[in-house]
Amino acid sequence: MTPQSEAELAEIIAGTNGPLHITGGGTRPIGQTEGTGLSTSKMSGITLYEPGALTIVAKAGTPVAEIEAELAKENQRLAFEPMDHRGLLGTKGEPTIGGVVAANVSGPRRIAVGACRDFALGVRFVDGAGTIIKNGGRVMKNVTGYDLVKLMCGSYGTLGVLTEVSLKVLPDVETTGCVLLHGLDDATAIRAMSAALGSPFEATGVAHFPKSMHGDPVTMIRIEGFEKSVTYRADKLRDLLSSFGETSIQIGDTDDGYGSKKGWAWVRDVTAFADQPGDVWRISAKPSAAAALTAGLGANAVQYDWGGGLIWALMPEGTDLRAKLGPFDGHATLIRGKVNAPTFHPEPAPLAAITAGLRAKFDPRGVLNPGLMQAKPAVVA
Repeated sequence: MTPQSEAELAEIIAGTNGPLHITGGGTRPIGQTEGTGLSTSKMSGITLYEPGALTIVAKAGTPVAEIEAELAKENQRLAFEPMDHRGLLGTKGEPTIGGVVAANVSGPRRIAVGACRDFALGVRFVDGAGTIIKNGGRVMKNVTGYDLVKLMCGSYGTLGVLTEVSLKVLPDVETTGCVLLHGLDDATAIRAMSAALGSPFEATGVAHFPKSMHGDPVTMIRIEGFEKSVTYRADKLRDLLSSFGETSIQIGDTDDGYGSKKGWAWVRDVTAFADQPGDVWRISAKPSAAAALTAGLGANAVQYDWGGGLIWALMPEGTDLRAKLGPFDGHATLIRGKVNAPTFHPEPAPLAAITAGLRAKFDPRGVLNPGLMQAKPAVVA
């Protein structure tokens, strides 16, 4: 089913007799749920764009590419750099802005500016009873009562089906620079990344590859802004990090450089794992613990983002990564693979009780992506 309006969507949900499998563009089939397919892809279009107010409002099925193209006309951009999962998951179609918000999809720039939820100003959605709900607005300080905007971000369509989102955007930058450190082991690279993030030079991307696109270990630290400022800060940052090992600087965009748009898209989309066999796990952890966590995993490959706070692990097929890790301060999500384990990290009992209460309130019949985020084994295609 592909409703073309919010009213039609509300009618479908109110009248359903069974579970619904909610999707946007169908590019992020993370987790597994049963039910009749329901896509928001036909509810598309930018309904309001005010460049002076740094605000854009779009229907949930609007392609991200369409929004980015419109923003580019005014030299603006989405601040949170949403990941494109198509290469990693082998999917087709177009990522939609509703899917981005529903999954709280955020890229390397999250370490500097925040996640998708931090730029969500307002939402419209239909809950599991078929009721149309609006929350938030078009400015940052607009919430009275419950902040349903933040609640919907990352709920994966289990609390309501998004129909429209309002987002704050940011001006684009004049140029980008990248300080590169070569040949570092994981623990040293994380210390270097922490030093960069703790410096006054405003890094907007901090990633490390034990095996880079050219085979050697490389640590990437991105700086953005006006060209003179970027050049100055990159020089200062290189001096700061020179004690960790060999460094180099790239200023501006090139076709194949690590610090280019292509290079950071490679980081953002975990392109290194796209054509590799194995299961893909996404681990959130304390950066200081990241190297020790990965040391005993037996992973085929790993990639660090967010200064080590986000770890991507390519594991042998069928490996229960959580069992190998044991208890740790963080969580792990199965993004791609076939493992007899829950897709999402099991919640502590008090949090699980709150989650169940929210689902009972927003989806009392349990028809919206049932079981998707619950702690039960699921096979992920």
